[in-house]
Amino acid sequence: MADHDATEEQRPLNQWKRSKGGFMASMFIFVLSALDNMGFVANMVSIVLYFYGVMHFDLASSANTLTNFMGSTYLLSLVGGFISDTYLNRFTTCLLFGSLEVLALAMLTVQAASNHLHPEACGKSSCVKGGIAGMFYTSLCLLALGMGGVRGSMTAFGADQFDEKDPTEAKALASFFNWLLLSSTVGAITGVTGIVWVSTQKAWHWGFFIITIASSVGFVTLALGKPFYRIKTPGDSPTLRIAQVIVVAFKNRKLSLPESHGELYEISDKDATAEKIAHTSQMRILDKAAIIQENSKPQAWKVCTVTQVEEVKILTRMLPIVASTIILNTCMAQLQTFSVQQGNIMNLKLGSLTVPAPSIPVIPLVFISVLVPLYELFFVPFARKITQHPSGITQLQRVGVGLVLSAISMAVAGIVEVKRRDQGRKDPSKPISLFWLSFQYGIFGIADMFTLVGLLEFFYRESPASMKSLSTSLTWLSTSLGYFLSTVFVNVINAVTQRITPSKQGWLHGFDLNQNNLNLFYWFLATLSCLNFFNYLYWASRYKYKREDSGPGFKALGEMPLNG
Repeated sequence: MADHDATEEQRPLNQWKRSKGGFMASMFIFVLSALDNMGFVANMVSIVLYFYGVMHFDLASSANTLTNFMGSTYLLSLVGGFISDTYLNRFTTCLLFGSLEVLALAMLTVQAASNHLHPEACGKSSCVKGGIAGMFYTSLCLLALGMGGVRGSMTAFGADQFDEKDPTEAKALASFFNWLLLSSTVGAITGVTGIVWVSTQKAWHWGFFIITIASSVGFVTLALGKPFYRIKTPGDSPTLRIAQVIVVAFKNRKLSLPESHGELYEISDKDATAEKIAHTSQMRILDKAAIIQENSKPQAWKVCTVTQVEEVKILTRMLPIVASTIILNTCMAQLQTFSVQQGNIMNLKLGSLTVPAPSIPVIPLVFISVLVPLYELFFVPFARKITQHPSGITQLQRVGVGLVLSAISMAVAGIVEVKRRDQGRKDPSKPISLFWLSFQYGIFGIADMFTLVGLLEFFYRESPASMKSLSTSLTWLSTSLGYFLSTVFVNVINAVTQRITPSKQGWLHGFDLNQNNLNLFYWFLATLSCLNFFNYLYWASRYKYKREDSGPGFKALGEMPLNG
């Protein structure tokens, strides 16, 4: 009777909890995603022209400035993920970094609007110096920190609105990532059309101003949704938990592992609120951190739980997957740098309308905006009946499809560049149409749809509860390293080809694309992408999905690689 009364008392509380979260709460996050991504993508595809035409960087330096900026943005998402997992909740973290982003955008707007804050053309690779350089780089650093922090916390915060251990909400979680991509795509379409047109055809400062207002509205909208959110409190430092396993395993390196893993230390079964992760046989050297020595009590830095050890194993197994997607993001960097510079010297006319070169990515974005609903509403339910997987197909399968398509995209980009360059050399007054670039953009857009959503869902589902934001940020870490690797490739390729080519000029030298060999650079990336795909297949086929000891979640994926 007492148990019945307690249940009756808890029922209103459970109903109140169920009223939080879900797609009602996600709507506010979708609005922020659309408005914030509108400015983010507009800058991503057009600001290389601002560096080139207003700040007077040369072709390679403006491309490298953008890739370094984008790389830093995505790398700093780890900071946002760490803070939201450890110190502040994900909602507060998102608003905090959002304020830095808006401040940086305001600084960019002021500098773009003031001619005396622009450098004079000097014919060098970079002409910014003194106070102009100080304001320029400060605004870029703040923008990278703000945008990075938002991305490191927003995705995991949105996913927190769904309980992945509930079968119904597990399916909704899979849908959330698809609809998040759709909302960001809708914002991106507005950015690469309307805002890019304003920036390139009217004035850069008006484009930056619109982005500033849109981002401000997005963060205000996020704040207004607070009554609807499930806000999870941060836990122990994820980096500290990782460090404890490594240190204790090293201390116990000379100890012998017990014959049964059941003898390893684990939290009490009575603690129903704590996440428990089943033991796996991989990387058994780390299991030594869970050995309880005789006449000792369980204490931090002396023994770790099996769950804590498995958390480190999970992150370790994820790292090769992260590394296998870096080349894909290096390819993406080319579409935001050299492809935009290609388009800038092509025929921009569509009838009587002049299309800004940075607006060409609208083509793959339109593809994505159509394909995501079709994928979510038709393919996923069909595949789910066959595979019994809540996402239709596994996340690693989605990533694999994206890697193949990215290689094809770079191969096509090289072919298109040969056609563009040959016509440019033959008759510069009659360049080919800008829309030849739509082939490489379209293929890569579909690749990005598969890979980005697959990675985000993969890292969120597989990561331990205490590391959701940090693990999700591994997606952005891959993107960051891809951009930085692009800078390295550009510099190394130029240096090497200057020595081996008969003309003694690099493939990507100077200011004139018609005198370069950009097509060879694209084919180099296509070849590298093919090799990388086989590397990915090796690691993905060996990956073992996480299994939890308790909880009625979606069908356990067990130890089945790729095909779940």
